[in-house]
Amino acid sequence: MGYIRAEEILPAEVIELIQNYVDGTNIYIPRKQENRQEWGAKTLYRREIQSRNQLIYRDYLSGRRIKELADAYFLSEKSIQRIIRTEKMSNVGCH
Repeated sequence: MGYIRAEEILPAEVIELIQNYVDGTNIYIPRKQENRQEWGAKTLYRREIQSRNQLIYRDYLSGRRIKELADAYFLSEKSIQRIIRTEKMSNVGCH
């Protein structure tokens, strides 16, 4: 994430007010609540992860062991267990 110099966008009075709290420190100003987006909303990465997780779950249901899945997908066994548990819960509502 890049940053913008305060002098380029804020009035001097606002900069002086902020300097009363933080002087010469980088700060993060969060988005307004109505402008926030969910993680992965701008990319296809979220969909790719969901697709991968569904494949892991199908592989698990077809008999592959957790250790095998962890090695095949380059994830920890705990991550595979979490994915299986999450997929199992999401598939309960589908029937």
